Parts: sequence; structure tokens; C-alpha cells
Amino acid sequence: MVYGVKYGTTLLGVSLRDYPQVASLLEQCGFESIWLPEHLVFPASMPATYPYSETGLPPVTSDSPTYDPWVLCGYLAAATERIRLGTNIYILPLRHPLQTARSVVTVDRVSGGRVTLGVGVGWLAEEFEYLGLSFGDRGRRTDATITAVRRLWSEEVVEVHDDFFDFGPVKFYPKPLQRTGIPIEIGGSSTPALRRAGALGDGWIEVGCRDLADFESKLAVVDAARREAGRTGPFEVTVSAALARTLDDYRRLEDAGATRVIAMPRAMGARLSPAEMADWANRFSEEVITRV
Repeated sequence: MVYGVKYGTTLLGVSLRDYPQVASLLEQCGFESIWLPEHLVFPASMPATYPYSETGLPPVTSDSPTYDPWVLCGYLAAATERIRLGTNIYILPLRHPLQTARSVVTVDRVSGGRVTLGVGVGWLAEEFEYLGLSFGDRGRRTDATITAVRRLWSEEVVEVHDDFFDFGPVKFYPKPLQRTGIPIEIGGSSTPALRRAGALGDGWIEVGCRDLADFESKLAVVDAARREAGRTGPFEVTVSAALARTLDDYRRLEDAGATRVIAMPRAMGARLSPAEMADWANRFSEEVITRV
């Protein structure tokens, strides 16, 4: 377990042209990481199938702009020196493991080993339909992809022949700069997602928890899966600042097992200038980061 809470944030609401400037100031204010969302495409009419809201509607619309997160990570890597760059979350089963392994290792290299692959199985069935992929087996395909990607990043010669992928033998270079491997954190709140995070992940990304008690009960499922799989290495637990309102709340999250909190300056969709982000980041640093 990694001890001591770290603080990350997103760039939602920031103009794309201001990303480098804002990322640099976040680094200066003591933020440990920046997390980028990801969707490949939205249907023209958004279905009410989002699992983390009472209405079933997501906090984005079909008109919301989306970008390739690995291009953005490279863009941010050039403007920063220390801050970690991650995805929250990348829809892993939409991609072949060769594609994912290549994109992520490239960011690892250009950033000097500062990338985290945050993944999930996805909730929007239409994205899978448009690519001719099955939505129902996306969990098993995610498991197979994680295994294949890790092998590509670590083994000399890789050959994969399973229910989803058929390739090799291949050689895959370069290997990651992060010699212990690029971290793969797994998001979700369903029991299969929690068990996947514990059994296969280097971390769990919390989403949709109602309160601290809900977070603790879900983390218990993750921890049980880790024990069952015999996994004892470093493990990150990334939670949303929506679960914290006071300094004591942040301390309770740490006591409950959180290692990272992702804070947002405003509700999703609000536009933010660099000056507004700087004001928020400085206040959050003074009021929370330096005091917890």
C-alpha cells in the first residue's frame, strides 16, 4: 500500500489551448496528477444508461467535445516536469492490446515515466456497436487486454492466442521507462469491477460512491480480491473529492484507505479561465494539500 494522500485534478472546463499553462501551474501548486476523461464517440441522442446517476443520464451531452487522451498526455508532458498523467477512464475493451500498449508506452517515454493507465469496461453500448464489438463480453475482453498489454511491456517475445486476440510471436520495443511497469488502475463500482481492480489492477479508481461507508464497503471487496489473488505489491486507491467536504473528511478518507483524491474546481461543464484555475488551485493547495 502507498501511504500518504496525493491530490489530482482534471482539466474539464479548461480551453484546450490553455492546457499547458494550467498543467504547469497545477504542478507548482503541489498537485500530484492530472486525469483525462475518454470516450471514442457519442450517439446523436444520449441513452439513459449511465449507471452513476439517478436519471441514467451522464454529466456530458452528445455535443461534448472529446479528444484522444494519449495525444493530450503528450501535449501536457511537454509542458510539465513532475506531475503524473492518467486517464479516468480509458475504455480498454474498445481497443486491441497492441494499439493500447503502443500509445501508452509512447507517453511513458516522452513524459519520463509519468503515465498511469486508468481503465474501465465502459457503459455506453453504442460505442461498441459502432465498432462491431460485443458489449456483453467486454469484461472478459478487458481482462485479456490487461494481461496482453503487460506481457508486451515486459517480455522479450510475445505470442497471444485466446478467445479475443490472435497475434505473434512479436517483439515489442521500447519497453516502459517505469521498470516496475506502467500502473494500470481499474475504475468502476460494480462487484465485477471491484474484483477486477483487486485481482488485476495496480489500483482502484472509485466512482459513484454515496458516502464514506459506501466507499469502505466497496474497498473491502477490492481488498478481498487482492488477498484471494495473492497480490501484495503497491496499490493505489483513487477517490473523488465529492466524498469530502471538510479537512476531517479528507483525513477520514485517508484513514479508510484512500491514497489519492481527485478534486474539481467546479461542476462539470463550467468554463474556467487560467486565472480562475490558478485561484482555485492556490486556495486548494493552501487549505487542503498542505494541511492534510
